Amino acid sequence: MPTTDSSPIPQPPGLKKIAPYWYPYTTMTKMRWIGRELLEVVSTEFRDRSMEYYRYALESGVTTVNGQIAKPDTKLRDGDRIENIVHRHEPPVTSTPVKVLYHDVEREFLVVDKPGSIPVHASGRYYRNTLIEILVNDFGYKKCYPANRLDRLTSGLMIIPLSPDRARVLTDEFTTGTVRKEYVARVRGRFPAQEIVCEEPLLTVDRQMGLNIVHPEGKVLFIHLQPAKTVFNLIRYDENTNSSVVRCEPLTGRSHQLRVHLQYLGFPIANDPIYSESRIWGEKIGKGGVDTVPSDERSAPAPPPHLEELTKMGGSPESLRTEKDETGEDIGMGSPVPLSSEAVGVITRLRNMKDEDEDWSRWRDVVFRAKGALGPHNLPQGESTQSQGETITQSLGEGESSTDSPSQLTTDEPAQDVNTVIQSDNLYCPECYLPLHPDPKPEKLYIFLHARKYTTSFGAFETDMPEWAAEGWVWDQS
Repeated sequence: MPTTDSSPIPQPPGLKKIAPYWYPYTTMTKMRWIGRELLEVVSTEFRDRSMEYYRYALESGVTTVNGQIAKPDTKLRDGDRIENIVHRHEPPVTSTPVKVLYHDVEREFLVVDKPGSIPVHASGRYYRNTLIEILVNDFGYKKCYPANRLDRLTSGLMIIPLSPDRARVLTDEFTTGTVRKEYVARVRGRFPAQEIVCEEPLLTVDRQMGLNIVHPEGKVLFIHLQPAKTVFNLIRYDENTNSSVVRCEPLTGRSHQLRVHLQYLGFPIANDPIYSESRIWGEKIGKGGVDTVPSDERSAPAPPPHLEELTKMGGSPESLRTEKDETGEDIGMGSPVPLSSEAVGVITRLRNMKDEDEDWSRWRDVVFRAKGALGPHNLPQGESTQSQGETITQSLGEGESSTDSPSQLTTDEPAQDVNTVIQSDNLYCPECYLPLHPDPKPEKLYIFLHARKYTTSFGAFETDMPEWAAEGWVWDQS
C-alpha cells in the first residue's frame, strides 16, 4: 500500500484535507506509444502541464521503465512497464458530507447527493478524496459501480449501483437516453424569459485538459448518437449579482454539455473557472463559439511570462527538441481534428493559467536549488509499497534516496541549503519540493451547477435546491 503520514492534519473550516503520501502509478506501453520517446508520450498523452514541467520531472528520476530509471529520450518498446512515483498531495475538498439519500437493498443501488469539489473516480491528484473511496471507506459499502458521472466541480444527484448486474441496467438507461435529467445553474447576466433550446455539436479538442468546444466535427464523430441538445428555462434573475438561476434539461449526455452550451449562448456559469474565464477566451468569453477553420500555422505555443527569459536563452521549452517543434494536426494536444489558431490560443492559455495557478515557476526554482532527485527518501530500506507486484524501492534502486542520489539536473545558480529553501515561509513540501498553496476558500471549490432530479425505470429521485440557487443569494466574487 502507498505510504502515508499517520499524524493528523489540521482541518480548516469548510475543508477536508488528507496528509500527502507517496504513490506509484503503473501502466504498460500501448501500441501507439511503441517507438516514441518517453517525453513525447507523457506530454501528449497525459498532458495538463507545460512541456518544461514534464522534462524536468523526468530528469529527476521518478519515472522508471521496466524498473530502470528512464530519461526523457528513452524510447518505449512493446511490453515495457512504466512506473511513475509521485508524492501525492491531494487537493482539499469541501467538508460538506456526501449524503446517502436512499439505499435500495433489494434492488442493489444507492442514491447520493455529491458535493461539488469531489470527483467520482480516482484521477489526477485525487484518490482518497473521491466519491467511490468515500462510499467504501467511510460508509462501508464493499463495491460501488457508478452508472453516471458528474464533473468534479458539479454537485448533485448520482445513482450508484452496488452490483455489476444493476450497473449494466442503469448504465444502459443513461447511455440510451431514457433517463430524464434536470439540473439547475446560476449563470452570468439576464437569461431570456422564453425557453431556449441549444443543439450545437460538441467536440473534445484537448483530452488532457478536458476542454470542449462547439465544433461541426462533433456531428461526424457522434453521428451514431442523438445530436447534443439542451433545453433551458429561466427560474429567476437576481439584479444584485446580475446573474440568473436557470433550469437545464440535457436530452443527451456529452462531456461538459451544459457548461459549453451555456457559454455558447452567452450565459456561462457564473463561477466556472474554465468556460467563464476571460483570460482564456477573451472579452466575449466564448459566446457564439470560437473559430473552427484549421490553421496551417503550427508552432510551439508561446510560453507564459515567467518562462520568457528561459525561452530567449534556450529556445522554446514547449518544443520536444531544438530541431523539432511540437507540430502536427493536434500539436500534442490530443485533438481529433486540425485546430484553428484561436483554438490553439485557448488551449495554450488554459494550460499556462494552470501552470501559474499551481506555481510551477516556484517548483522549478526549488528543484534547481535542491539538486536532488525526487523520491521517497524517508521510506525504510526494503519497505514494500505494492503496485502490480512491484515496489517503490525496487523502482528507485535498493537504498536509493532523494538526498543521497546524484541529481540529473544542472544549473549555473550557486547551490543553496535545501532546508533553507524549503522551509522558507513553509512554501515547499520537504519531501518533494512541491509548492504549498494557501488553503482555498470553500466557495471556490465548486461551480454553480447541480444535478437535481433523475427519472429512471427505478423511480424518480431528487435533491433539495442548492443554497446558491436561493433568491437574492450573494457570493464572494473576490
